[in-house]
Amino acid sequence: MEWQVVIPGRINKMIGRLPVRVKKSLFALLKEIELKGPVRGNWPNYSKLKNQKYHCHLKKGQPVYVAVWQVIDNEIRLIEVIYVGTHEKAPY
Repeated sequence: MEWQVVIPGRINKMIGRLPVRVKKSLFALLKEIELKGPVRGNWPNYSKLKNQKYHCHLKKGQPVYVAVWQVIDNEIRLIEVIYVGTHEKAPY
């Protein structure tokens, strides 16, 4: 059974402002999360944060772009993207 990934409207606005290369990385990450779940140790600088939150880098260098997602419900396999953008503003 696949996971469902929810992208709130405010995150869609953030995605619209991302460089094309970062968008491609994000969409690849989201597809992988849908198929394999929230634990993505094969992505750069992946780490588990507290409260079932996870993050990884989408682009290294200046600036660094990151994605942060959270498991909302394990039973129905629901994940919400809570941040996509530069490392400096990430909600860790």
